[in-house]
Amino acid sequence: MFAGVESAKKAGETDERLHNVVAWRETPFFTDEERAALALTEAATRIQDGAPGVTDEIWDAAADHFDEKQLSAIILEIAMTNFFNRINRTIREQAGKTW
Repeated sequence: MFAGVESAKKAGETDERLHNVVAWRETPFFTDEERAALALTEAATRIQDGAPGVTDEIWDAAADHFDEKQLSAIILEIAMTNFFNRINRTIREQAGKTW
């Protein structure tokens, strides 16, 4: 099991929400605040498919829910996750297997 999933479960996160993060737009399980963070994460992460990145609309939605310190923490978490994902991809390591 991935360390992030283990930590989330220890913090009381449900399987239902964890299994539906991939469909966060289509499910009723996430708050507006969580949706803003997920949209920011997705926009910051999608590079290869030509997605526009973090638009003003996405940034403004996140800034409506989070202060500067919280946004900084979210951005750092996004960056660290993407950093490790790219290392894993480069060395062909299955994500979550050894980290």
